[in-house]
Amino acid sequence: MWDTLINVERGQELVISIASGKGGTGKTTVATGLVQTIENCSYFDCDVEEPNGHILLQPSIEQTEKIYKPVPAINSDLCNCCGKCVDVCEFNALINIKFDIVIIEEMCHSCGACQHYCPHEALSMRRKEIGELRKGNTGNGVLFVDGVLKIGEPSAVPLIKKVIERVKPDVVNVLDSPPGTSCPMIEVAKNSDYCVLVTESTPYGLHDLVQSVDVLKALRIPFGVVINKFEDAFKDIVDYLEANDIDLLMTIPFDRKIAEAYSSGKIPAIFNNEERNKFEELFKRICSKVKTTGAEVV
Repeated sequence: MWDTLINVERGQELVISIASGKGGTGKTTVATGLVQTIENCSYFDCDVEEPNGHILLQPSIEQTEKIYKPVPAINSDLCNCCGKCVDVCEFNALINIKFDIVIIEEMCHSCGACQHYCPHEALSMRRKEIGELRKGNTGNGVLFVDGVLKIGEPSAVPLIKKVIERVKPDVVNVLDSPPGTSCPMIEVAKNSDYCVLVTESTPYGLHDLVQSVDVLKALRIPFGVVINKFEDAFKDIVDYLEANDIDLLMTIPFDRKIAEAYSSGKIPAIFNNEERNKFEELFKRICSKVKTTGAEVV
C-alpha cells in the first residue's frame, strides 16, 4: 500500500480533488476508492447539494454543526433610503423602492460592502442558516466530513468553503467535488494540489470533459483523467487525451459486477482485488505528478 509522507514541521498536506463535467460519471466511486487504498487519509464530500459519500464509506457521525452566512439587516430608524448600499452592491441584492430598501437574501454574497459604505450606519449583518456540516470517522479510521445544503439555498459555495476549512495538515485529503464546471466545482478544484477528472465512454462524457479541461487549465491546476465505464468501442476520449497530451491515469471497465456492487453500497476498490491494485497505482501516479515540497511516495 502506498503511504504519503508529509513534512510535519512545515505543516504541508496533499489535497486531491475528484471532479467531472457532468453528474453520474463516477466521482464518488473514484474518491472513495482512493480513500480506501491510502493510509493516513481524510475524505471531504463537497457535493453539498446531494452528498452520497456516506452511503459507501458508512461513517459514524460524531459531530454536527449548523452553518450560517452573514446577510444584511436594516435598522429602519437609521435608514433614510439614500441608496448608497444599493449603489455599492455588485450582486444586485438590494433594491431601493424610495421608502424602503428591499434585501434579496438569495442574491447576497455576504461581502459586507453595504454595511461598510452606509453613511448612516443603518446596516448590520445577521446570521442566516444555510446548511449543516457533519463530521465523523469510518470503520478504518478515515476522517469523514460532508455538508448538507438547506433546501432552497441558491448557492452551495459558502457551505463548500466550510467543508474545505476542515482539511487536515500532514495527511492526504480527498475532496469529492460537485459535478459541472460552475462555481461549486471551481471552489473545490482551486483548493487542490491535483485534480482527477472522471469521465465516461460516451459523447456526453467527452463533451463535458473538454469543458472541465478548459476550466482546470485556466486555474492552472495539474490534472489527469480517469475513464469510468470504459469501452474500447468508443475511442474518441482516448484520441482526445492523446491529441492534447493529457494523462490517462486509469480506466474502470463497463462491468456489470462493478455496477451491481456500487448499487448495493460496496466500493469496487474493496471487493475487487484487481480494482484495488489499480487504485493503488492511481495514487502512485498522482503523487509522481504533484510537486509538493516535503511529500514523497515510498
